[in-house]
Amino acid sequence: MTLSCSRSASARCVENRCYVKRPTGRYSRSVVAQAEATEKPAGTGVEKTGPNFVALRDINQIMATLPHRYPFLLVDRVIEWEKEKYAIGYKNVTVNDNFFTGHFPDRPIMPGVLQVEAMAQLGGIVMLDPEDTAGKGLFFFGGIEGCRFRKPVIPGDVLMMKTEVTKYNKRYGIVKMDAKGYVGSDLVVEAELTLAMAKQ
Repeated sequence: MTLSCSRSASARCVENRCYVKRPTGRYSRSVVAQAEATEKPAGTGVEKTGPNFVALRDINQIMATLPHRYPFLLVDRVIEWEKEKYAIGYKNVTVNDNFFTGHFPDRPIMPGVLQVEAMAQLGGIVMLDPEDTAGKGLFFFGGIEGCRFRKPVIPGDVLMMKTEVTKYNKRYGIVKMDAKGYVGSDLVVEAELTLAMAKQ
């Protein structure tokens, strides 16, 4: 691709470089400069593409729904939610999480049981009405089936989770959920969860 160059009328730019015309009429390859017209700022712009999704429910609203607190509140933000249907939310995994002190000192990996716990908490959010403060936290973790851990989750990862109701027996308050966790496009954990909704 050839461009006009703002440096001189006797210069031309090819592939983002300027070639200066000699008196002989030929363009010198020995004098090469970056074309001002095509200069770009340093970096790729990736700093503007972080996982800062708009919160449908932020951490304060999550704490108003769940009874969990530090160090066992494992959902930072909910970005999609439909009551008794599904929810999508995530946990920002940081080396400051207290479990990394012992799991493991030389190779920090988020414990699989806490990944499942995080998905169960998101499952509780699916079932609980945020406007119903009297019903706060009225669910129990009833079971895990078909659990698989596909890849380790480490500090710096964003554990993006989706829990979806597959069966709800309202008479007995038993809920079956399909739960999956991702880091980027990689499936890292999956399980079928059972929650028991407590009667008020």
